[in-house]
Amino acid sequence: MPLIQQSVAAVAARIRPYIRLTPVITISSDDLGLPAGLLSLKLELTQHSGSFKVRGAFANLLLREIPDAGVAAASGGNHGAAVAYAASALGIPARIFVPEVSSPAKISRIRGYGADLVVEGATYSDALAVSQDWVAASGALPVPAFDQPETILGAGTTGLELRRQAPGATTVLCGVGGGGLISGLATAMLTGADAGSVRLVGVEPEGAPTMTAALAAGGPVDAPTGSVAVDSLAPRRVGELTFAVVARHVHSVVLVSDEAILDAQQLLWERLRVVAEPGACAALAALLSGRYQPEPGEHIAVILSGANTTAVDFAR
Repeated sequence: MPLIQQSVAAVAARIRPYIRLTPVITISSDDLGLPAGLLSLKLELTQHSGSFKVRGAFANLLLREIPDAGVAAASGGNHGAAVAYAASALGIPARIFVPEVSSPAKISRIRGYGADLVVEGATYSDALAVSQDWVAASGALPVPAFDQPETILGAGTTGLELRRQAPGATTVLCGVGGGGLISGLATAMLTGADAGSVRLVGVEPEGAPTMTAALAAGGPVDAPTGSVAVDSLAPRRVGELTFAVVARHVHSVVLVSDEAILDAQQLLWERLRVVAEPGACAALAALLSGRYQPEPGEHIAVILSGANTTAVDFAR
């Protein structure tokens, strides 16, 4: 399917029975200590499997031919949990590969959905290499975490919802790892007749400047993978497809420190009682730290992409 708004709409119709319409809350920016204006938060962390990733997972499993061997996915954690959930819902065998840095919350999710789990390698790239060996040996269908049309289009359904839920938003901020979410948002929001009405800004950790490095080099290149958000925003390089979309449509990509990410995570809990994982807080961190400075009265929407974290412990 081509990466255009019409394809996102078609995918949205196909996956609608399997996903949640996640809520948007719109608050005054000064609730979070920001200059006066409106701030809309898209709560993708309330999605099945705990992140937006389930959208792309169902798009892959419903639109591609599934072999008897089932599916395989490499992931920092959220994509793996999403594929495991979707595979369980559709009765498809799944084997998920995650690196040793994947958080206990994400590993627990994957196991809870009944997928075969392999924890191997220091980074996402290492887990990906192991998964590729398994795919070659087993004949399973690989479900890429970001550089696959169905994955991108599935992620883009978030943007179609957001346009209906916060029609006044003029800027959208989201975290960037491999580029699946931001390229999906760009496809959904910036390839149609209303393409000029929204500014899309990506946010990366300083320790994992993957898209920033790609934009500087003119194409995907290896980048550092060190960050508090290593299990969601730190692949070694972005995808060819995602880079092409971002380079053409995205306004800018900014960098934030790990300290700013953790501050945003804490503030979300203290002010709104929202629990988000570090990777989901990068976009908000850009606002709070001043790395993205809104114009007076600008209505900003932020994608809070996931909540697979043990940041709040309810154990008794």
